[in-house]
Amino acid sequence: MKVLVTGATGFVGRALLAQLCTQTQFNVRAAVRQPAAERLGPHVEQVPVGNLGADTDWSTALKGVGVVVHLAARVHVMHEHSDDPIQAFRQANVAASMRLAHMAAQAGVQRLIYMSSVKVNGEATPLGQPFTETTPPAPQDPYGTSKLEAEQGLRHLAHTTGLQLTILRPPLVYGPGVRANFASLARAVAHGIPLPLGSIANQRSLVGIDNLVDLITTCITHPAAANQILMASDNEDLSTTALVQRMALAMQRPARLLPIPAWALLAGASLLGKKSSVQRLCGNLQVDSSKARSLLGWTPPISVDEGLRRAVAEYRR
Repeated sequence: MKVLVTGATGFVGRALLAQLCTQTQFNVRAAVRQPAAERLGPHVEQVPVGNLGADTDWSTALKGVGVVVHLAARVHVMHEHSDDPIQAFRQANVAASMRLAHMAAQAGVQRLIYMSSVKVNGEATPLGQPFTETTPPAPQDPYGTSKLEAEQGLRHLAHTTGLQLTILRPPLVYGPGVRANFASLARAVAHGIPLPLGSIANQRSLVGIDNLVDLITTCITHPAAANQILMASDNEDLSTTALVQRMALAMQRPARLLPIPAWALLAGASLLGKKSSVQRLCGNLQVDSSKARSLLGWTPPISVDEGLRRAVAEYRR
């Protein structure tokens, strides 16, 4: 089976290519913005498609393809520089995705796996009330809004063309090479910096890169994945305090945690204009991935502790 992966040079894309290349039933093609200087994997064909938008030409990349895994996107950014963020997100995440799906249906592609985000559902959950596939969408930022609009457009197109569609909504993805907040936290733990996160009694879902890639691979071939929305997670939620402790354990370093109450952290963050960042550390965001497990018979192959060990290996050195 020929599989096209968009966003192949990204964090998830590279991990997915590595996994697909180990399985002989897959013939892998990578859609890239411009040809990568290095090989993306044994026998991986690279097809440049340029920038993401309503005019992206996917025709060459789609020739002979049976399944498309669409990872390419304008991702959530902490420091926005665009004068019109929602339009920038819509161009890359909605218009380009719809263009790809239209051309895929015309080219005879059987299935499109779309990487969405838990941000479609929102930014927080009440404790013990995780997001599920039936939770009403409530995106809170332009990124989440664009992902929801892409989902809606793709579902309508799939209904009218017969293209099979699988939508995946992961929470924070971690693993070797991950950046942003997870990397900042790992660096702080590695350097023994005291963190005021010793009294955070929240619960947050995560998904290790190996588990997410395994779920994607399952969705490529599993008949029951057609026309489904699936939440993804490690199936073990952690408090921020426990996450830091287990990251430290994986690094074989002490967890230097100060027992500052969450309300005090939030109050201080409000004064400094950092409330949203601290809310992500202190708040709950839980995901129920039981549908993927029951429908597909899927089980996350990597435990949280093993996933964290792999994610922080570079910091141990």
